[in-house]
Amino acid sequence: MELSYAISEDVGIVMSDGTRLSARIWMPDSALTEPVPAILEYLPYRKRDGTADRDALTHPFFVTHGYACVRVDIRGNGESEGLMTDEYTETELRDACEVIAWLRDQPWCSGSIGMMGISWGGFNALQVAWRRPPGLDAIVTLCSTVDRYADDIHYKGGCLLGENFGWASTMLSYSSRPPDPALVGEKWLEMWKSRLDSLPFLIEPWLRHQLRDGYWRHGSVCEDYGAIQTPTLAIGGWHDGYRNTVAHLVENLEPPTKGIVGPWIHKYPHFAKPEPAIGFLQVALRWWDRWLKGIPNGAEHDPDMRLFELESLEPARWHDERPGRWVAHQTWGEPDTKTLFLAGQALANEPGPVAAAVSSPQRCGQCCGEYFPMAFGPELPADQTDDDRLSVCFDSDVLDAGVTINGRPEATMTVSADVDTAFLALRLCDVRPDGTSALISHGFLNLTHRFGHDRVVPIDVGSVFEITVPLDHAAYTVPAGHRLRLALSTTYWPFVWPSPTAASVVVTAGQVTLPVRAGDGEWRFEPPTTAPPRSVVTRREPSNSKTVTSTDGSTVTEIVFDFGEVEDVEHGLVAGERCHERWSIGDDPLSARVDIDWRQVGGRPGSMWSTDTRSTMTSDADSFHVTAVVLARLEGEVFATREFEATIPREGV
Repeated sequence: MELSYAISEDVGIVMSDGTRLSARIWMPDSALTEPVPAILEYLPYRKRDGTADRDALTHPFFVTHGYACVRVDIRGNGESEGLMTDEYTETELRDACEVIAWLRDQPWCSGSIGMMGISWGGFNALQVAWRRPPGLDAIVTLCSTVDRYADDIHYKGGCLLGENFGWASTMLSYSSRPPDPALVGEKWLEMWKSRLDSLPFLIEPWLRHQLRDGYWRHGSVCEDYGAIQTPTLAIGGWHDGYRNTVAHLVENLEPPTKGIVGPWIHKYPHFAKPEPAIGFLQVALRWWDRWLKGIPNGAEHDPDMRLFELESLEPARWHDERPGRWVAHQTWGEPDTKTLFLAGQALANEPGPVAAAVSSPQRCGQCCGEYFPMAFGPELPADQTDDDRLSVCFDSDVLDAGVTINGRPEATMTVSADVDTAFLALRLCDVRPDGTSALISHGFLNLTHRFGHDRVVPIDVGSVFEITVPLDHAAYTVPAGHRLRLALSTTYWPFVWPSPTAASVVVTAGQVTLPVRAGDGEWRFEPPTTAPPRSVVTRREPSNSKTVTSTDGSTVTEIVFDFGEVEDVEHGLVAGERCHERWSIGDDPLSARVDIDWRQVGGRPGSMWSTDTRSTMTSDADSFHVTAVVLARLEGEVFATREFEATIPREGV
C-alpha cells in the first residue's frame, strides 16, 4: 500500500558555524509514529527551480514506499545561506556529514540514511561515503567519477578539455542566481548581493592546477578505495562523459557494489534517452530496501554488472533510441582480449612495418559530441568520416564474425615528435558497409605526461619512446561485414584545447587490445515509472542547435541551448535560461578562442531578476587568458556587476 505524504518546502538545517542550509523534505504522514529511513540528495542546483522537474518525477515514489526524501542545496545556492567557493570543498563535505547527523536525530527518521545523486550529487555521495559518517548505510551514485583529474570535465590523459572552461562558465551563471524571496524573506537581496560580490570564476583554480596534484587528489576516491565501506549501486550511460566510473567501482570496492550502464546521456535512467529507459526507481527501491530497511531481497546477489551492449547504428547527432540488448555479468573479472597490430595503414593480426606521420589540421574534431550530453538534441558524436580524413587511420579487414567489445580498450605505440609539447587523440571506430564511421570509444594522451600526470617532461624532439593510452569503456558489437578503425590525430577541437605549436607525431609500431566478455545471458528490467510531473505554465519552449561553418581558413562551432522558461503553477516562481557557445579556430593553434554567453531569468512580479554572463578564453604560447563579466538586474535595472580577468601560465599543455 502506498503511503500518503506531505512536503515541507524550506526546512532549516543549521551547521556548526551557524550557516542555515535549506532542505525540501517529502515525508510519509505516518513517519512521526513509525520512523522511516531518509534518502539524501545534496547538490548546488537549486531545489526550488533547477532540479524541480526531476525531483517531482523521483522523490515522491520513494516516499510512498516508506522513505523520507531530503533535497538539500549546498551552501551559497538556492535558499541556503553562506557562500560556495569551489566544487567538493572540505566545507561542502563537512556540511554533508552534519546534515546526515541532523537527519539521524530527527524523531521521524529511523537512523538509517541513504545518499543518492547524479553528477555533482553522485560525486559527493562517493566522497561522503569515503568519510564514513555514522548512519550512511548505502549510496546510489550516477554519472560520477572516482578521479577528479583524470576522469572529470577538467583534463583527460593530461590534455585540457574544452569542457573545463565550458563548465566554469556554466557555474558562473548558475551561482549568480538569488534565493526565492517567498522562502527567505526580505534578506534575499542581501544574500544575492553577497553571492555576487564573492562569486568565484572556477576556471582560475582549475587552470592553475594542470597536473594531478593535491588539489585533484582531494575528493578522488580512487586514492583509497578501501575507505568506502558503504554498499554502492553505480549507474552510468554510454553517451555520458563518465562512462568509466561504474567499472572502477565494481572492480575496486570491497562492500557489495553493483553496476548498471545503459545507452543514456547525462540523465536519470527512468526518463533518460536514448531509449530504452529502465525502471530505475524500482531498482533503487530494491537497493534501499535491502540496506536501509534490512529486507532480505537478495540485492547483494544481483549481477555485478548489467550492461546495454550497443549495436551498430548509422551515426547521427541524436538518436531517440539505440538498438542493443541488456546483458548480465554475474561476476566482473578479467576479460578475454583480442589484439590487433598496426601494419602499414592496417589493423592486422600480426605486426608489420609502420611509418605514419600524424599531423592534423586544427579543425579536426568537429565530429565529436559534447563531453556529457544533457539535452535531448544534437549533442552526440556525428559520422566520424570528416575527422577520419584529417587523421591517420588504420583499418582492419572486413570482419568475418562479429566482435563485442566489452570493457576498456588500450593502445600501445612507439612514437616520436618534432616539437616538445604535443598530444595524441585516439578514436576507435566502427566502419560500416555504407561507408559511415561510428565512434565506439576514444582516448587521449598529453605526450609530456608520458611518465605520469604528476609531472611535465618535455618531449626530446626526434627521440623514440613508447606510450600506452587507455580508451573509454564501451560495450559495443561490431557486426560481421564491418571494419574496425583506429584513427590518430594531433588535434581534437573543440573537445581538447590545442597544443601551442602544430605537431607531427611519427608512429613506428603499435597495437590495440580489445576486451571481450560474453556475459551470462540477457537481462530484463522493469519498465520505467515516474511520479507525476511538476505542473508548470510554459512561457518559452526549449530548443537547441549546433552548427559548424568553415570560411577563410577559420572553423566556427556554435551551440545554442535554450532551456526555455516556465512558471511553477504551485508557487508562481518563474525560471528560464539560455546559453550560446562560440568555439573558433584557424590554421594556427594559438587562434583558438571560445566565447560563452549565459542568461538566467527568474522571480515574480515585483521581484523579477536576470543575470547575464559572458566569458572568454584564448591562449598564446606561454599562457591562458580568461575574462568574464557578470551583470545582474532587478526589475530591469542594474543591481550589481562583476568582472574577472586572469593570465595563467601553461604547464606542458
